[in-house]
Amino acid sequence: MPVFVSLSNSFLKCSALMAALCTLAPVAIQAAERPDFTGAWATYRGNGGAGAFSAPGGQLKLTPDAEKARQDFISVTEGTNHGAGNSCVGGGMPSSMLGSGGYPMEIIQRPEQLFVIYEAHNEIRRIYIGDEAGDPEEFFPERNGYSTARWEGDRLIVETTRLKTQVDSRYPHSNQATIREEYYFDTPLPDGTRVLAADMVMTDPLWLEEPFVTTKRWQAMSDYHVLTYECTEPLWLDEMEGLYEAADLEMVQE
Repeated sequence: MPVFVSLSNSFLKCSALMAALCTLAPVAIQAAERPDFTGAWATYRGNGGAGAFSAPGGQLKLTPDAEKARQDFISVTEGTNHGAGNSCVGGGMPSSMLGSGGYPMEIIQRPEQLFVIYEAHNEIRRIYIGDEAGDPEEFFPERNGYSTARWEGDRLIVETTRLKTQVDSRYPHSNQATIREEYYFDTPLPDGTRVLAADMVMTDPLWLEEPFVTTKRWQAMSDYHVLTYECTEPLWLDEMEGLYEAADLEMVQE
């Protein structure tokens, strides 16, 4: 009898364990099917150096108010070096995603967040996934906005709000703009190199007469991590050299 009870208890425990595993199995399978975008990525160079965009970049249909704001910015900065990049200001969305000055980017993917590190300006973008996504209204507007995401099969859908008005960008927009991105793996290159793609739609009730739609592609870079981008260091060194010269001292630089 004790043996029977022991066996019964073992059977019950095993049955409970199997039930738990069966409950978890669909979740595990679903997670396993999700792609991992982790790695360093450079602008797509397939098709003989073309094909990074499926539609020409930068052809936005601006409203009259947006066009005036854009032309005003050009009129006061033309012929100067007062652009955002020269002042070590990051491109922000969607410029960082669509161009980033041709510099590579690195993605670090975790279940709850995806980090995008653009080599240009050391610009970092966080994309909050699932339950990690908070209320955007609780966050200050910024040039990269606030990005939340969800998985739809093997595609990551990213919604970005809380953007600041940008007239200095190739892709000008007001603070009412919203951006939707859909990330997925595209057809690899002939040599097997992975290709990452993102379909993007930017809408803006104030500055765009119609949504701006494009697709950006990147190709994987093996054994690469983004480098440090010291935008302000040359300016700082120039200032230091002037101070040393004024004090009749020699500045040590190595």
